[in-house]
Amino acid sequence: MRLFLGVDGGQSSTTVLIANERGRVLGRGVSGPCNHAGAGEGRAKLLRAVLGGLAQACEEAGLDPETVQFAAACFGMSGGPDDKLAILEEILQADRLIVTHDAETALSGGTPDGQGIVVIAGTGSIAFGRNASGQTGRAGGWGYVFGDEGGAFDLVRQALRAALRMEEGWGPPTALREKLLESTGASGANQVLHDFYAPQWPRSRVAGLAREVDLAATEGDAVALRLLENAAQELALLAAAVRSQLWSPEDGVDVVYVGGVFESGRLRERFRMLVELVDGNRCAAPHYGPAEGALLQAMRASGLNPELKLKR
Repeated sequence: MRLFLGVDGGQSSTTVLIANERGRVLGRGVSGPCNHAGAGEGRAKLLRAVLGGLAQACEEAGLDPETVQFAAACFGMSGGPDDKLAILEEILQADRLIVTHDAETALSGGTPDGQGIVVIAGTGSIAFGRNASGQTGRAGGWGYVFGDEGGAFDLVRQALRAALRMEEGWGPPTALREKLLESTGASGANQVLHDFYAPQWPRSRVAGLAREVDLAATEGDAVALRLLENAAQELALLAAAVRSQLWSPEDGVDVVYVGGVFESGRLRERFRMLVELVDGNRCAAPHYGPAEGALLQAMRASGLNPELKLKR
């Protein structure tokens, strides 16, 4: 029985799935972030996350992580594949190893045939598309310094800016200030600012505070509402940019959304409405998650395309 490996390696966590050739998922593992970005600490973080998640998945599947051999393995990695392939080749036994970006694997699982557009809004943001001819396109995914509009980190950054403006007297009042202080234990927005520069507040932890923006919006805070609406618009623009690269205006296109930001019902519905304003667009939740997409991409590379049988 041939075995297949799918890995979703993100800025917040890593998910590992092992399946047999019939599409039955045998084991699942979850570990820390593995967005490797250079030597030293980044390499160690990548190895720790992949090996930890693989060990969990192998234990659940009754396999030995030291000797397991995969017919194909696919890794969808936040931050891109270029600096990760050589490292993964050292630690994995696979007849075929595919290392790509997480948006491609998210799309592979997002629609039944792997065609259409996926918009990812987790810690960061990106849109990726593939048409019936196999052409691909992307928009965004520039990282937290130059982009990631609509992602969770950017939402919290905008919320902190609003809190700082309120505190300094040049911005409107907002419940976001109090919510950030309660969540961080800080005495003021300026302290939150300095805390977020410290090592104990990595981007993934900061991004986790995006739920406070959604909560404030649910309670009627005008500033938080505007931030969610702006984020939805930015994400819809990413989808529109990819659509214009790959499809004609009259074509029907499936658009799916992935990532924790879309857990906000208000943002999700605003995004869906904006996307479906374009004739032919159909917006929905993904068929499978990104880790399942990586698993399907590994299996499709071996000529298989089963319906996955997930563990309950």
